[in-house]
Amino acid sequence: MKTKLIMKTKYILLSLILLGFTACNDIEDVDRMDPVADLPELTSGSVDFSSYVAVGASFSAGFTDSALFKASQENSFPNILSKQFAKVGGGAFTQPLMNDNYGGIALGGVQLPGATLAPRLVFGGAGPVPLSSIIGPVVSTTDLAVNNLKGPFNNMGVPGAKSYHLLFNGYGNIANLATKTANPYFIRMASSSTATVLGDAMTKNPTFFTLSEIGGNDVLGYALSGGDDTDPITPSAGAVGVGFDATFGYLVTTLTSGGAKGVVTNVPYITDLPHFTTVPFKPLSPTNPSFGPLIPTLNGVFGQLNQVYAYLQSQNAINNAAARSIVFSSTAASAVVIHDENLANISTQIEGVLNASPTFPAFVQSFGLPVQAAPIVAKLLGTLYGQTRQATASDLLVLPSSYIIGTVNTATYTYLIGQGLSPALAGQFSVEGITNPLADKWVLLPSEQLAIKNATDAYNTTISSIATSNPNVALVDLNAILSNAKTNGIPFDNFILKTNLATGGAIGLDGIHLTARGYAYMANKFLEAIDAKFGSNFVASGNVAKAGDYPTNYSPTLN
Repeated sequence: MKTKLIMKTKYILLSLILLGFTACNDIEDVDRMDPVADLPELTSGSVDFSSYVAVGASFSAGFTDSALFKASQENSFPNILSKQFAKVGGGAFTQPLMNDNYGGIALGGVQLPGATLAPRLVFGGAGPVPLSSIIGPVVSTTDLAVNNLKGPFNNMGVPGAKSYHLLFNGYGNIANLATKTANPYFIRMASSSTATVLGDAMTKNPTFFTLSEIGGNDVLGYALSGGDDTDPITPSAGAVGVGFDATFGYLVTTLTSGGAKGVVTNVPYITDLPHFTTVPFKPLSPTNPSFGPLIPTLNGVFGQLNQVYAYLQSQNAINNAAARSIVFSSTAASAVVIHDENLANISTQIEGVLNASPTFPAFVQSFGLPVQAAPIVAKLLGTLYGQTRQATASDLLVLPSSYIIGTVNTATYTYLIGQGLSPALAGQFSVEGITNPLADKWVLLPSEQLAIKNATDAYNTTISSIATSNPNVALVDLNAILSNAKTNGIPFDNFILKTNLATGGAIGLDGIHLTARGYAYMANKFLEAIDAKFGSNFVASGNVAKAGDYPTNYSPTLN
């Protein structure tokens, strides 16, 4: 067995390989001639658009391709809306534009850590790759130390903001970066270090507002971390600034307090997004030369464990040993091995059965170890595989797992070296998703998916209730829109927007946020809701965004 089994992304995301860019809805393929028609004159209905303020998170900001950058902000759905509102008395719409089209934020010339603070992703021919892999090393020139802006702005979309963050008066204080209670995107746009997102929005005296995707980050952080509890779901119940229900109600009450009208959105089922649906649970191909030749050896090792599972079931120590059994196929793709926190931890039982087995010392010797090492190996196998199984179709692997499956886990490797294993043997038992079970952060188990769905449903019940009971608030069903895009695709002019990663046209390269064309479609859904609730006629008069004016991919050399 080799020390490293590098499962390159192309083996895991093979279905993403493109034959050109035709699937990406290039704007050159569009017949942009609209049919001649007599359209009615545009009217604003009962809405005063003179001071439009957008409050929200990443979608409102225009975040895409895992970054915020000037071009993406210019194609944010609030900015698209403001162009239509300007035709009926809408005032200036200001945005906290980034300093470049790299994306991300630096501090004193050093890129801040974190995927959403790094330069953007670009299309690399077979899927998303970092911008630096195409144009070379790059550091954002948007730097908190040298070029912060002075708010407030009309676009108060703050990437990463949860519902309660909009009310936190330290969220824009650079001193709070060390404790992770401040947001770099709000730091650079807040009117002061004690300002709140909502407070800055209200200083614009809004006559119209959008309150979008509030609640999305309240479940997204949990999902992105594989439900490992490092970023818990915001509870529905609780006081303002704690629970989602009271917080969302307070936001709407405040925004409408001066007579403003507005539109809110509900929360999509984020586990339907390609960040959670692209990586297959069976990515291990027997035709991969780094994996296929090792299958017999792997099955020999796991065969010992499978016998232990079967024995423990016969002793009524565990149920359903078959669910824990690990077998790699020599003729078809195999599932990765994962850690499942919901399984009973049988580490001690595994160790005990192996130590009692008269054949186990010979098995240990087959690895070139002395027979005296048998107790150590028994303990290691118990520790590694006490709560493991192969993934099933019910599990969701997060997109970044595609880059680590098949690589050596350095922490496990170092631990095994410390237990006396040789470097070669330690490497063999440290391969992510094969001999080293994928950690919780890489996998959303069915129970974790259910927790996300339950929270989303609770949030959406609150949002719907508030919107339907308030004559000044309209609702955009973002959940239904994205669900339909995933299931059927949604027509937008001459295009069909789908949610496939890189090729679907609706979702950007991070698998979560919309493309510019997706944001344009979202803007049109806002206009539909405004027409229906407040008597305007943006859609009927043809004053809507056109799909061909907005790209699905940004060039790596974007100026």
